[in-house]
Amino acid sequence: MVQDGTKLWSPSDELIQDANITHFMTWLNQQHGLQFDDYDTLWQWSVTEIEAFWESIAAYFDLKFSTPPTTILESRQMPGAKWFTGATLNYAEHIFRQAVEDRPMLLFQSETTPLRDISWQEMTLKTAKLAHTLRELGVSKGDRVVGFIPNIPEAMVAMLATTSLGAIWSTCSPDFGSRSVLDRFTQIEPKVLIAVDSYHYGGKRFERQDVIATLQQGLPTLEKTILISFTGAVDVTLTNIMQWDDALNNDATTIRFEQVPFEHPLWVLYSSGTTGQPKPIVHGHGGILLEHYKEVALQNNVKTGERFFWYSSTGWMMWNYLVGTLLGGAIPVVYDGSPGYPDMNVLWKLAADAGVSYFGTSAAFISACMKAEITPNQSYDLTAIRGVGSTGSPLTAEGFGWIYEHIGQELGVESLSGGTDLCTAFVSGVPLKPIHAGEIQGAALGANVQAFNNNGEAVIDEMAELVITEPMPSMPLFFWGDDDMTRYKASYFEMFPNIWRHGDWIKINERGGCVIYGRSDSTINRQGIRMGTSEIYRVVESIDGIFDSLVIDLELLGRESQLLLFVQLAKGATLSDEMKNTIKQRLKTDVSPRHVPNQYIVVKDIPYTISGKKMEVPIRRLLLGHDPKKAINQGAMRNPDALDFYLEFAKTLTVDS
Repeated sequence: MVQDGTKLWSPSDELIQDANITHFMTWLNQQHGLQFDDYDTLWQWSVTEIEAFWESIAAYFDLKFSTPPTTILESRQMPGAKWFTGATLNYAEHIFRQAVEDRPMLLFQSETTPLRDISWQEMTLKTAKLAHTLRELGVSKGDRVVGFIPNIPEAMVAMLATTSLGAIWSTCSPDFGSRSVLDRFTQIEPKVLIAVDSYHYGGKRFERQDVIATLQQGLPTLEKTILISFTGAVDVTLTNIMQWDDALNNDATTIRFEQVPFEHPLWVLYSSGTTGQPKPIVHGHGGILLEHYKEVALQNNVKTGERFFWYSSTGWMMWNYLVGTLLGGAIPVVYDGSPGYPDMNVLWKLAADAGVSYFGTSAAFISACMKAEITPNQSYDLTAIRGVGSTGSPLTAEGFGWIYEHIGQELGVESLSGGTDLCTAFVSGVPLKPIHAGEIQGAALGANVQAFNNNGEAVIDEMAELVITEPMPSMPLFFWGDDDMTRYKASYFEMFPNIWRHGDWIKINERGGCVIYGRSDSTINRQGIRMGTSEIYRVVESIDGIFDSLVIDLELLGRESQLLLFVQLAKGATLSDEMKNTIKQRLKTDVSPRHVPNQYIVVKDIPYTISGKKMEVPIRRLLLGHDPKKAINQGAMRNPDALDFYLEFAKTLTVDS
């Protein structure tokens, strides 16, 4: 068995010499007289001289400013840092300036569609035509266009057409329930919805026209729905429908890119918390461009023409990141469907057929492959893969070992961690450093990641809070509707003033390697999709017979996520199989199939703080094996007797801290 910390791979001299990051260091020396002997000295400069670093990224990747910036960074305050003041540009224009005739823009495969190339010419024309139609529908700068759409090429067309106009894009995967979608989209008041009438997953087709009808009724600002139809029949309850083919039926052939300020909203992503609706996180054109240019080229070492795959839905920020790999000259490989249908080999076969260079996945997928006892490199030619990326949850030492044994011994295994909040990884792959089992290679350039203890002190070789101590351009501009920034500040800056606290446990060792241990808050991250507990409570506690509830995710390094639902029943009610099935179906329909509990436990009482908050984080820490005296302050409890059950229940678990 592979042990934590075992060195599994070191970059060759040839790889180091040819790495994009080495070329960048050479450029810095030639252009600015800066000398860096290794990654660590470069990283230290990037998080100390942050203005100079991000200005160099803009210059090195030749950002196309229609108006140049007057100031790189007005001040280093967090939140509220203002980057590249005065600059104007457009995200979509930077994507399309990569267009060439001698290679496709992307490759696409689904459960029902064989692998095919899609040219830049085709995607450019469709984007131009859709942008023309959106203009005709009155969409302009600042308007919101939303997608209820799977990971298909039309999603990319829709996003690029929207952002070319200076309008704002937002999307939900069609496996989200109507309540979850409305909780997101109602906050941003969209003008146009682009939706599919059905989707395929796991060999089954799921009709979505009833959900679209619910969305139309629940979005009063909606003026038009563009329908991508796979069934051919439109439900009579749908109104103001335009078919996708009709939206592309015009004479437009070129894209007009509206120039917008550097911090003009690009898209809205969502991350759920423990209370209230999902947080509508707004990112800007310029910040995302800088971050994705840097991460794709320098951290992932993506080369022009490489085929880059990351399994994702449109409800996860990795979909946005996959589009962003086009900035580095990559050819995204797009897959729509289940990663386990018809079996666990489907994505490895795709990698072989598509000639994938970089294979991106999740730790949960690697764990599932291990359990299925598949041997992909004995079944398929995977020699084109030179890197494997893993995110969504921590990748174990055993997971590292499995990849090297069953995919390839000469590739780099890059475990990454970041978040929807910044739409990037901030602890990441480092092409110049060795890879150790169970570790992320280091903090990304420009990301001053530290581990803070409860006293706000940076610590080494201790599990502590992941914080970022200097601003980054892709930090959220704001949360939609949070005009006074109250919710924004509470989400990231409440624990450590002026320091970004992310909500993950991290340990940083002496060599800069990082280990992520899971969430330090109670947000639930299942297969890369974050969902706030409040969304689950809203459904569960509306069911007859349930008085109160507490949901705890026992995700931790080396453990498969186990979602526990504790229910306090109404007088006379019982937790029958019928009630369990009701909970399961309601959560599948209204929240997400990924957030159905693994276990249901009846309790007499739900523990609360004196201020009336459910004690999610303390109970989670208790069940993960932390010392009860350190995990829970009983003096801050409204009902300390409720703890007795959880203390006994914790003894039945085998999860180690």
